[in-house]
Amino acid sequence: MKHFVVVITAALCVSVFVPAVAADLQAQKDLYRRPQAIPFPADNPYTIEKAALGKMLFFETRLSRDNNLSCVSCHNPSFGWQVPFAKAIGAGGKPLGRKSPTTINHAWGNTFFWDGRAGSLEAQARGPIEAPAEMDLPMAVAVKRLGEIEGYRLAFQKAFPDKGLTEDNVLKAIATYERTIVTGDTPFDRWVRGDEKAISASAIRGFALFNGKARCATCHSGWNFSDEKFHDIGLRSPDTGRGGVTGNPGDMHATRTPGLREIVARAPYMHDGSLDTLEGVLAHYISGGTARPTRSPLMQSLQLDGAEFADLLTFLRTLSSPGNVVAMPNLPAR
Repeated sequence: MKHFVVVITAALCVSVFVPAVAADLQAQKDLYRRPQAIPFPADNPYTIEKAALGKMLFFETRLSRDNNLSCVSCHNPSFGWQVPFAKAIGAGGKPLGRKSPTTINHAWGNTFFWDGRAGSLEAQARGPIEAPAEMDLPMAVAVKRLGEIEGYRLAFQKAFPDKGLTEDNVLKAIATYERTIVTGDTPFDRWVRGDEKAISASAIRGFALFNGKARCATCHSGWNFSDEKFHDIGLRSPDTGRGGVTGNPGDMHATRTPGLREIVARAPYMHDGSLDTLEGVLAHYISGGTARPTRSPLMQSLQLDGAEFADLLTFLRTLSSPGNVVAMPNLPAR
C-alpha cells in the first residue's frame, strides 16, 4: 500500500507540475512578443511622404562635407544596419572612436548613441551630420544644398506642407524613416507565436539558459532584448562611455545595452568592436570581464559547460531574420 501511495503521489505531482511549467514558459515567451505597431511621437507622426523623404536623406551623400558619406555608410542593411568594421569610418576616411550602433528597432529606444547623449532620434540624426569627425556638414549648409535641388524642394513640400525645407524637417524626415527600420520575422518570433517546430530543442534550452543560469535577460530584456540602460561590462577599452556625458564617476565606462535582434550579421561586437565572434562575446561574459570599481555587479563569472555554451549560441542565432532586400531610393538629380 505504501508503494501504491507513492506512485499515485508522483503521478499527481506530474499532472500538476507539467502544466505549471508550460504556463511559466509561455509567460516567459510572452515577454519577448513582437509589438503590433511602431510608435511614433506626437510631434513627428508618421506619413508615407515623410518616411519616403527620410529614406532618400538616409542614403544621401550630399549631407556630408565631401559628398561621400551618408547615414547608410555606417548603418548598412546588409550588416544588421551596422558595418563590419571595429570602428566606423568618418570624414577623410579616418576611423572613429567607436563601432557604429545598429539602427534596428530604434522606434522603441529612449536614448541614442552608445553613451546616450541624444534623447530623441531627431537629435541623434543631427549628431553625425554636423560632427567634424563624421559627416562634417553644418545643418545650415545641408539645408542650402538640398534647397538647390528641385526634387528635394518638392519632396519637402509634400512631406511638410506648412514649412517645407527646414533644418528641423530634415531631422524629422530622417527620424521617421529610422523608426520604420524594424527587424524582420525570425524563427524565435514564430516560436513565441506557437510554432513549436520553429526552433530546435538546443535553442529552447538556450532560451532557458538566457533567462536563467546565464543571466543574459537581466540586461537584454523585452522584445528588442535591451533594458535601454547603461552598464560597465568590464571591457578593457578606456572609453569613458556614459560617464563622459553625465560627469558622474559611477557612469564611467558604461554603455547602452544593445538589442540582440539580427545579431548574427552584426560582427564585430561591443561598442569598441573588440570581439570578433559571438563565441568571443559569450566567453567575455563567462569570464566576468575586467574588474574595476564601476564594473556592473551583474558581471560575475559564469560556469557553463560546453553543451550549455552551444545551446546559448544556438538560441542567439534564432534572433536573426532572413535577409530582406532594401531597395535603394531614387535620389533627385541636381
